[in-house]
Amino acid sequence: MQVITLDFETYYSKDFSLSKITTEEYVRSPKFEVIGVSVKVDDAPAEWFSGTKDETKRFLDRYDWANSVVVAHNAMFDMAILSWVFDIRPKRIADTMSMAKALNGPDSGGSLAALVKQYKLGEKGDEVINALGMRRLDFDAAALRRYAAYCKNDTELTYKLFGVLSPGFPVSELRLIDLTIRMFSEPVLELNEFMLKEHLFGVQKRKGELMLAVAANEEVLMSNPKFAAALVGMGVEPPMKISPTTGKETLALGKNDEDFKALLEHDDVRVQALVAARLGVKSTLEETRTERFIGIAERGTLPIPLRYYAAHTGRWGGSDKINMQNLPRKSPLKYAIQAPEGHLLIDSDSSQIEARTLAWLAGQQDLVEAFEKGEDVYKIMASKIYNKAEEDVTKDERFVGKTTILGCGYGMGAAKFRKQLKAFGVEVSEDEAQAIIDTYRKSYPAITKLWREAGDALKAITNNQTTPLGRNDVLLVEGEKGIRLPNGLYIKYPNLKTHSNEGKTEYVYDTKKGKTTVPNRIYGGKVVENLCQALARIIIGEQMLMIAKKYKVVMTVHDAIACIVPASDVNTAKENVEIFMRMRPSWAMDLPLNCEAGSGETYGDC
Repeated sequence: MQVITLDFETYYSKDFSLSKITTEEYVRSPKFEVIGVSVKVDDAPAEWFSGTKDETKRFLDRYDWANSVVVAHNAMFDMAILSWVFDIRPKRIADTMSMAKALNGPDSGGSLAALVKQYKLGEKGDEVINALGMRRLDFDAAALRRYAAYCKNDTELTYKLFGVLSPGFPVSELRLIDLTIRMFSEPVLELNEFMLKEHLFGVQKRKGELMLAVAANEEVLMSNPKFAAALVGMGVEPPMKISPTTGKETLALGKNDEDFKALLEHDDVRVQALVAARLGVKSTLEETRTERFIGIAERGTLPIPLRYYAAHTGRWGGSDKINMQNLPRKSPLKYAIQAPEGHLLIDSDSSQIEARTLAWLAGQQDLVEAFEKGEDVYKIMASKIYNKAEEDVTKDERFVGKTTILGCGYGMGAAKFRKQLKAFGVEVSEDEAQAIIDTYRKSYPAITKLWREAGDALKAITNNQTTPLGRNDVLLVEGEKGIRLPNGLYIKYPNLKTHSNEGKTEYVYDTKKGKTTVPNRIYGGKVVENLCQALARIIIGEQMLMIAKKYKVVMTVHDAIACIVPASDVNTAKENVEIFMRMRPSWAMDLPLNCEAGSGETYGDC
């Protein structure tokens, strides 16, 4: 299969650019125009073409896309143009930006300029700066020649970069990159515009009423204690932080406090409105997201923009200003997302995948067997906490058992656990919280042992040593390279080192927050959390590829996979998807997996 490397140059201005609007809005806009395109087949010199849309289409049709791997840098952009503007869909898609994120970490520089400098491949030009505000016909012959040289150089650099990144890059991950890009560039989901507009009207009406009520009581907005009390009244635990001045815990209600700003995405629109009012934000997240959905509905089908390898653990992340990873569970937006005519959506969620992976990785065999037999592990945990027979465990006690199983596997302390329970409306004393933590750790000693082994792994990384980790040596610490995962990629801890904090020695590694590099504390339990999330993501990825061989995968959210199927085939398709979601990876054939699947005409019905 031949490799085609591709790069489009397009019209942009101060008000019309990817820094101002989303990729979807940009490419689908009437203002959009291709200035020119550069195409390179294998190692032949890159070709440039500039012409009308029809002329460019004829130029592109000369190439054998159906039997090619198409490589681009930030392929979501170039593949959207290739698909939406020129109706071309290649056999395979590769994205050098995504590949670099997987190899270097999500915090690493992802621009073509940064990567060619890192790998010493050449130098990216800056002729694009001179193209600001220029339509294709605005270029004279000399300017167009310079732009052509600039574009061809980018194409050559992208090809070189692919040559550096591709050797040894996991084939399964290349396929996931392809699948991720196609969720955006080959969209099929539809949006119910009437439903969206109706929802927007309701959101704006409620927001207006709430804003008036909040604004009428400025004292609540300005007073930290009273604002915190207002949050508590809505069932929200106010975020806290350690004061740099006093060293004591204090309310985190400032415009720079990330946990506070995160409340703008709370499921309860009342909370969104209250926080928006304090921050001086004019719109709530639900309002702006609904407006974006309406705009997309007016332009066409719904592209699903996801960042491949967006997290430290390899998980996908939201993109293009409509984060599909955090749609509220009961949001009407989900019901506005519809399968195309004659089809239904199937959404399948992997059940307790992290808890199952943790038990398996630690070798906590009794818990693994309980999962294998389909026993109620939450009730089992509750029976130990409350020292009573499983059949006597109440619904509320089982909920505590569930919170314990899902929340205490990574070394959580009693204070944090108590706060987590309180956020769910369950009040326990400090002593009761500590007793629950102690019961969990006593019940599952192999898990606590894994925390210690993961702590030793940090030491091995700093000493540049190699050592196995976890069940069946499925993980391998390879010194400064990090911890090798079964798919061949690594969990990395850049610049890992020890430092002293109030007389205690702890490990920290470099993490990016915006443009700033900050030390991030890491310890055994947190390493185990990273590893379990990474392994769960690998499993989900493998299952997604199996499903994609039979059905059109349209979305993934955390541990769930959504696909569309012919309505007449939905029952068989659902059974097949459930079989795929229970398939165990070759490196963990004794890891019991399960899922819950639903189907419907809309995403909300699943």
